[in-house]
Amino acid sequence: MVRVPKLNRADAVAAVRNPLAFVADRWTPDPRTVQRAALAALVMSVIIVVTGGAVRLTASGLGCPTWPTCTDDSLTTTRAMGFHGVIEFGNRMLTYVLCAAVGWAIVAARAQKPWRRALTRLGWAQFWVVMGNAVLGGIVVLVGLNPYTVAAHFLLSSALIAVATVMWQRTREGDGAPRPLVGKAVQQLVWFLVAASTLLIAVGTVVTGAGPHAGDSKEVARIPIDWETVGKLHAVLAWIVVTLTFALWFVLKAVDAPRGPLGRTRELFLILLSQGVIGYVQYFTHLPEILVALHMLGSCLVWIGVLRVLLALRERPEDAFDLPGPSAEVPVGTRA
Repeated sequence: MVRVPKLNRADAVAAVRNPLAFVADRWTPDPRTVQRAALAALVMSVIIVVTGGAVRLTASGLGCPTWPTCTDDSLTTTRAMGFHGVIEFGNRMLTYVLCAAVGWAIVAARAQKPWRRALTRLGWAQFWVVMGNAVLGGIVVLVGLNPYTVAAHFLLSSALIAVATVMWQRTREGDGAPRPLVGKAVQQLVWFLVAASTLLIAVGTVVTGAGPHAGDSKEVARIPIDWETVGKLHAVLAWIVVTLTFALWFVLKAVDAPRGPLGRTRELFLILLSQGVIGYVQYFTHLPEILVALHMLGSCLVWIGVLRVLLALRERPEDAFDLPGPSAEVPVGTRA
C-alpha cells in the first residue's frame, strides 16, 4: 500500500492560494494528455449543443419552469415534472460535465512544461464562455423560451466550439510566429468561407426561432417571419459555402498546396454534402425531430471543419521559445 504524502503547512497554503501552480509544480503531463484534454472539451461542447437541441425537440424547454432551481420549491426535478423535467434537468447537469472537461483542459495546459500561457488562456476563455452561456440559458427559461434568447444561446455555444477548436489545434503545434503555407489570395478566399459560414449559422438560428419546434408544448412566441422563406435563404447560403469550399479545393490543387490545407478542405466538403442531404430531407419531410437533431450535429461539425481549414493555412514551429513555469511566478501581492 502506497502512502499519500502529507502536506505541510506551507504546501497547504500554496495549494489554496494558487492551486493550478501547486499542481503544475508536482505534475508534468505528456503532450498527448494535453491534446486529449483539449479534444475532450471540444467533444463536450458539441454534445451540449446536441442535448440542448434534444430539450427543444422533445418540447422539454420548460420542463424545469424556473432557474437556477428546477421549481420554486425544489433544486432538482420532481416526479410531478415527469419526462420533460428529467430531460431539461439532465441537460443542466451536463453543464457540470462540460465544466469538468474544460477544467481538465485548463489544468493540463497549466501543468505542461514549458508552460504555454496562450494555451492556458484559451482554456480559461472556454470556462468564461460556458459560465456566460449557463446564465444565458437560465434567462432563456425565465423569459419563457423567447426565440431571440434561444438564438443567442446557440450562437454563444458556437463561439465556445470555436475557442475549443483553436485550443485543440494549438496543443498540436508550437508557439512560434505562424508561417503561411498558402498565398494571400487563398487566405482571403478562406476568410470569405468563414464569413459565409458564420452567416449560415446565424440565419439557421432564425429558421429555428421561426420554425415549428418551439421547445415546449405551451404557447411559445416565435420570430414573426415565414420560416420556409428564411429556410430557402439558409439553403442559398449553404450552397454558397459549398461552392466556396469546392473553389478552394480546386485552387489548392492548382497551386500544389501542402497536404494539410488540401486534406482539411476535402473533409469539409464531404461534411457539407452530408449536411446538405440531411437538410433537404428534413425540409421535405416536414422537420422530423431526429433529422433536426442530426442537422444540429452537422452544423457543429461544419463549423469545426471550417475553422480547421482556416487553421491549416499556417504552421507554427515547435519550441519556439520557453516561458517560465508556474513555479517561477511571483504570487500577486508579494514582491520579487
